[in-house]
Amino acid sequence: MLLAIDVGNSNITFGVHNGDGWIDHKRLSTVISRTSDEYLVVFRNLLYQDQLRVEDIDRAVISSVVPPLVETLGTMTRDLIGETPLVVEPGIRTGIRIRTDNPAEVGSDLVAGAVAAHELYRSSAIIVGFGTALTFTAVDEHGDLLGVAIAPGLNAAVKTLIKDTAQLPAVQLKPPPRAIGRNTIHSIQSGIIFGYVGMVESIVRRMKKELAGPVEVIATGGQANVLAPLTAQFTRVEPWLILDGLRLIADKNP
Repeated sequence: MLLAIDVGNSNITFGVHNGDGWIDHKRLSTVISRTSDEYLVVFRNLLYQDQLRVEDIDRAVISSVVPPLVETLGTMTRDLIGETPLVVEPGIRTGIRIRTDNPAEVGSDLVAGAVAAHELYRSSAIIVGFGTALTFTAVDEHGDLLGVAIAPGLNAAVKTLIKDTAQLPAVQLKPPPRAIGRNTIHSIQSGIIFGYVGMVESIVRRMKKELAGPVEVIATGGQANVLAPLTAQFTRVEPWLILDGLRLIADKNP
């Protein structure tokens, strides 16, 4: 079985694949100060909760946009399964080409998402990742990663607003009942949620004009289910798309 780990700035997601499908998905907070031993306890406990045998996991792959945690989780993985994990980094086989000015700048999570989109759908695609950052990754019908657009994520926008505005309270990220907010909480929700819907639709429309043929528009990430139902732009919602990409990359680098 394969253990796939995607390390983001806010969350770590991981899953276990048995060759036929995912049998487990988990999401936990990213804590840079945790040691490999502490992460080992966390991973063991989460796997144990779903009655998964660590002994059955014989491969692992890691994607990380948090450099200090690459070594930490690499050590944790070796202690957990007794194997050195594959780390997604420049130079490994992915099956796609990165056509940006500096391919090494493209985050490994974005590469994994592009790999999954190309392998699974075989058409042009825009992957919209709802994480700490809001990312738009454009992939053409040949599997070339053409480029990316990046904006602050939903949580980052709310935190900045609350931090810089003394009288505004923290709010739950969910759509308000109407665009015209009648109280402070609904007003913030309207501005953030509907404002981001407008940004997503605008960037997706612009990218579509630069891509050829039919385009799959895929929502992924921890907050994909918040905005995806509010727009008709998305053709698919795949919260675990990055893990699928990591699985495919691991298969290309036996």
